[in-house]
Amino acid sequence: MDNIEVNGTTMAYQEQGEGETVVLLHGFCGSSDYWERVQPLLAKQYRVICPDLRGHGSTDAPMGAYTIEQMADDIVGLLEKLGVEKYTLLGHSMGGYVALSLAQRYAVHLNGFGLIHSTGYPDSEEAKEKRLKAVSAIGADGITKFVDGLVPGLFAPGNIEALSEEVNRVKEIGYKTPPQGASGAALSMRERIDRRDVMSSTTLPLLLVAGESDQVIPLERLFTTEGDNVMKAVIKGAGHMSMYEAPDQLVAVILDFLRKTSKQEN
Repeated sequence: MDNIEVNGTTMAYQEQGEGETVVLLHGFCGSSDYWERVQPLLAKQYRVICPDLRGHGSTDAPMGAYTIEQMADDIVGLLEKLGVEKYTLLGHSMGGYVALSLAQRYAVHLNGFGLIHSTGYPDSEEAKEKRLKAVSAIGADGITKFVDGLVPGLFAPGNIEALSEEVNRVKEIGYKTPPQGASGAALSMRERIDRRDVMSSTTLPLLLVAGESDQVIPLERLFTTEGDNVMKAVIKGAGHMSMYEAPDQLVAVILDFLRKTSKQEN
């Protein structure tokens, strides 16, 4: 794990491999550790950078609400500091919201981008209310109880017992989320805008990965655009956490996408 100062914030990140750069962004109450079964496999062919987003993991967790734009700016700043001008950006869940914000405003830096168990839709009014309840619950009961309630629902129902070690691992990662970081991030997701137009209008290669049994973001909320530049994949037997439920399937999909978008083959 390395650290670097970006936008007045100390950001932590993990880096492996050499070659064209791939950036992987984790989801809510996660960290760069979410990619521990994916990064080493991709790093055999690519330089893979996995940051801890603002408020998560070992990155600073300022008090107050964050914005998705702020998180995207953090990533742009981090990669500038690392001397990376072009990269492929893939975001899981909340990380997908960050990827969309970055793609909307900094597309010049991207070779391609993708959403993994994420969506271009904004929060519904019901979801916005749930974000506020999450902030209240974290404040009242702490991060451990919140994560214990959150994580099982991220897995496909049939995997909760079958993959109990993986469920516990995701909980362990979640416990390390600073409470104010989880709250700040929840509020950032609550206020995010509709970015389906970013997906429909981009000419960049776009990867959309859905879990067959995702209880959080069903595939119809992800597969909202068509085009010759759009690659879609459904991970069989996975819920919202294919990086743990079916890492080999996910890696195969990502590698296929990267081969198609590689500058070396253009």
